[in-house]
Amino acid sequence: MALPPLLRLSGVRLTFGGTPLLTDCELNVLPGDRIALVGRNGSGKSTLLKIAAGQIEPDGGEVFLKPGTTLRYLPQEPDFGDFENVGDYVRSGLGPADDPYRVDMCLMALGLTEDMQPVNLSGGEARRAALARTLAPEPDVILLDEPTNHLDLPTIEWLEGELGGIKSAIVTISHDRRFLETVTDATVWLDRGAAKRLDEGFASFEAWRDKLLEEEERDLQKLDRKIVREEHWLRYGVTARRTRNQRRLEGLHQLRRDRKESRRADGKAVMSAGETRESGKLVIEVVDVSKAYDGRTLVSQFSTRIARGDRLGLVGPNGAGKTTLLKMLIGEIKPDSGRIKLGTNLDLAFLDQKRAALKDDETVTDALTGGRGDQVMVNGAPRHVAGYLKDFLFKPEQMRTPVGNLSGGERARLLLAKTLATPANLLVLDEPTNDLDMETLDLLEELVANYPGTVLLVSHDRDFLDRTVTATVSPAGGGQWLEYAGGYSDMLAQKRDAAKAEKANARQGKPSSGARGAAGGSGGSAGEAPVKSTAASGKLSFKQKFALENLPKEMAKLEKQIARAEAEMSDPQLFAKDPERFARLAASVEADRSRLATIEDEWLELEMLTGG
Repeated sequence: MALPPLLRLSGVRLTFGGTPLLTDCELNVLPGDRIALVGRNGSGKSTLLKIAAGQIEPDGGEVFLKPGTTLRYLPQEPDFGDFENVGDYVRSGLGPADDPYRVDMCLMALGLTEDMQPVNLSGGEARRAALARTLAPEPDVILLDEPTNHLDLPTIEWLEGELGGIKSAIVTISHDRRFLETVTDATVWLDRGAAKRLDEGFASFEAWRDKLLEEEERDLQKLDRKIVREEHWLRYGVTARRTRNQRRLEGLHQLRRDRKESRRADGKAVMSAGETRESGKLVIEVVDVSKAYDGRTLVSQFSTRIARGDRLGLVGPNGAGKTTLLKMLIGEIKPDSGRIKLGTNLDLAFLDQKRAALKDDETVTDALTGGRGDQVMVNGAPRHVAGYLKDFLFKPEQMRTPVGNLSGGERARLLLAKTLATPANLLVLDEPTNDLDMETLDLLEELVANYPGTVLLVSHDRDFLDRTVTATVSPAGGGQWLEYAGGYSDMLAQKRDAAKAEKANARQGKPSSGARGAAGGSGGSAGEAPVKSTAASGKLSFKQKFALENLPKEMAKLEKQIARAEAEMSDPQLFAKDPERFARLAASVEADRSRLATIEDEWLELEMLTGG
């Protein structure tokens, strides 16, 4: 016998400013459900959660919460009200039957203390305090709106474990793919006002969504063809049967109404980075760099070499010094000791996680142009702001909108548009994925992965790191930073291997070889002694060995991508039917060929070093 829902939304309707946001929307939350609520920015996900939490009254429909059911809601922006400290704020979320010990447990696990004052909290600390207030009661239903925003990786992983161990039903909105894949077993897709449910976790969602969109497009094409046939019949068919003609004419009018009222899926963003001259082969050289603040060492004797085409990811807990290290690498902050050498012909574009480049009182147009008219330079050519903004899913009427009135997702897309319009060969991205929807994230991943220049990236998004970077740098304690070949998952695998090797050495009574390599941080993984000049020793570093093994895979992948794109472009009807698609394919082929040539050169150099 099926259990009754704890929470049910049926026929929910809501309209803002004349445009329907939610139309006949359904959401059922059963005991034990783990639901990912997904959809484009602006599709109404946060609004639907607020309706479910009783914070917004819909225009129509029913919201039912089973009597006796406890519900807690985590908003994107927590409201601390008049609470004097974090302890009072978190305890205010408890019910009469809740265990007060859970408050202490959650605060300790999240690195908070009761006496912390809300006014002094950072963005990450405020988010952790709101999470503690939401999770401490262990309610029957938990509604989470972007719970991983501003959280570092250790906290995200703690949250995944905590959600996996409680009995609460969960509905969560998140842009973090890995988080959704870990914690959900059902997916609700909010699209053009309606909610469609898939009784599988987020890992199955994208294939299911694409199938639905393809079926919808086929249905619209059938409708278009039917309208053409009916129009032809009415024009040239038998005119004697007047009654039948009138009935068929009304049918045609209904078909036209259906076609007019159908809402196509929203368009996709289009991203391309501003191009400039090629940088020198050596982009950044770092030798024994150290930096301390207020007596605390953030970076200690860190060394690395970053070459043209490298994509370096920086990861670690909040406060570990990622942004400090990033700004030292690009010369914005001077080290206390050591040397940083920047290469030649460097043109930098920097996306700051604090979005300091955007001012609330500026219009969207002025933010892009610096107040200089309505033209923006992209790849050396002027473009009208309206056309360029359309690439990032802005509407023409938003050109004069103050930046302060934009949503978090819109601000993120505007900052991306501003950054990518800057001609650059060194792209520096500090937390670029915050507030972006899945589709925009996909495009950003593709852009970073295929970027012909060099990328420095700070991110807590594990999936994004795995798909984009060629090396990962993480803290090892005491200001030491280690560099690992590959993305986040590769880093974890190398750490596990190093730990196993160290245990094996300890059992055999051999000294550990990793201490000095960890301190140096010179491109090796944990447990690897520092490597001297490769050319002189005739041996490859760990990073070079990893590249030698994996570059052929990347070359094969690029060759397949090029072949697929060229096969599609060979369709003689493609350019006439979809010139934008043809142009995108041509651009991707050119970028893939350039990337393939670079990789082949790198692989040949490594082969020669091995004597192969």
